[in-house]
Amino acid sequence: MSRHRRMESSGFDLGIFEQGVRAYAGLTAPVSTLKGAGFNLLGDHFSPLLVVLAPVYRLVPAASTLLVVQALLVALSCVPVTGLAVDRLGRSRGVAVGLAYGLSWGLCRAVRFDFHEVALAVPLIACAVAALARGRHRAAVCWALPLLLVKEDQGLMLAGIGAYVFCRGRRRLGASAVLAAVAGTLLAVLVLVPAVNPGGVWTYGANGDWQGNPLTRLLLPWSKWGTVAMLLAPTLFVAVRSPLALLLVLPLACRFWTPAPTYWGTGQHYNAVLMPVLFLALVDGLHRLRSRAAVPGWRRRAVAAVPALALALAVALAPLPDPAGPNAAVRDARRTLAVIPDGATVAAANRLAPQLTGRCTVSLFPYLTFPGAEGPNWRPEARWVAAEDRPGDFPVPQSEQLAVLDSLPRAGYRVAATGGGVTVYEWTGS
Repeated sequence: MSRHRRMESSGFDLGIFEQGVRAYAGLTAPVSTLKGAGFNLLGDHFSPLLVVLAPVYRLVPAASTLLVVQALLVALSCVPVTGLAVDRLGRSRGVAVGLAYGLSWGLCRAVRFDFHEVALAVPLIACAVAALARGRHRAAVCWALPLLLVKEDQGLMLAGIGAYVFCRGRRRLGASAVLAAVAGTLLAVLVLVPAVNPGGVWTYGANGDWQGNPLTRLLLPWSKWGTVAMLLAPTLFVAVRSPLALLLVLPLACRFWTPAPTYWGTGQHYNAVLMPVLFLALVDGLHRLRSRAAVPGWRRRAVAAVPALALALAVALAPLPDPAGPNAAVRDARRTLAVIPDGATVAAANRLAPQLTGRCTVSLFPYLTFPGAEGPNWRPEARWVAAEDRPGDFPVPQSEQLAVLDSLPRAGYRVAATGGGVTVYEWTGS
């Protein structure tokens, strides 16, 4: 939330998701003009479960609403994790594990970096894996099935849960869950997403090619193993003592298979869905170690110290929050953006987009389209432009943004307001 107040959030992805949820709240298809004119978000990722956020957004229509809801969803996932930990380890140690989970770096980084649909998956996975640990296999599958509606890659977690249930002796239930995961994922990426994608494809399918040595592609570079170590470190590697840790294999393998290094690391939101698995595996692993007969006294003491050590590690590894509010430049920038009227069509820079998506129709600057440009009476699609005086390089190179800025006067735009490193232009005709 503090990043958004300091105008450090971005159109990619907070603005995109706000446009989608705003459309759901208006009982229309989840179109995001930041992705393109008339672009339906279901043609990018299959995330229809976002519709459950529409009633809340209808009450409080703002980008900050999504950030608050995301934090609440993550907090909700602490309930099943802490509940199992208290039941298995006792009150004090269970609370320590619950706090370590809530402060885990994977959750903190997800909450800090804008909003993403995987926030919906975190409590579902926590409830499903906690049910697995309790031997409630049917409940686990029921909690996991909605993951197919969160995002197309969440079928991997459902498949893992189904395989776990199958190996635990509930063969029909486990096989059904695996089949549902495979069928649901294939339906999404081969039929549903391409049906509404402008190019008629699932855009991310290019990550699945089989060129080169598959082992090298999966296991190298060594930074991937750094991610694995970073994931296991908060549990002091005790999580690997539980078979629940096997649920990490499919999601990590899928990420490591892709050619994009962004998916391999520890940044952004990609590890949030793994945190419930890790800490519930920690609880199960500790319970198994404590239940072993003839455990030496020193080992019992070491096991008893793990929850406190896990909490200390969680605090040490968690990214430090920055509660600072907006400075004078941010306040000036907000006043500059305020000249844009509600309901206006705006082409906005990535950093400025989420400040406007709640009240305007926002597209991404510098992509300006001019319907009927060949004719004598053309008008730009965006009547207003909100640009940064010193733009960054994401998602459009700085040079391209500066070139379009220089051409705005020739296209009929004039400066309407400037301040805080932001300039707003209004189209007045050429």
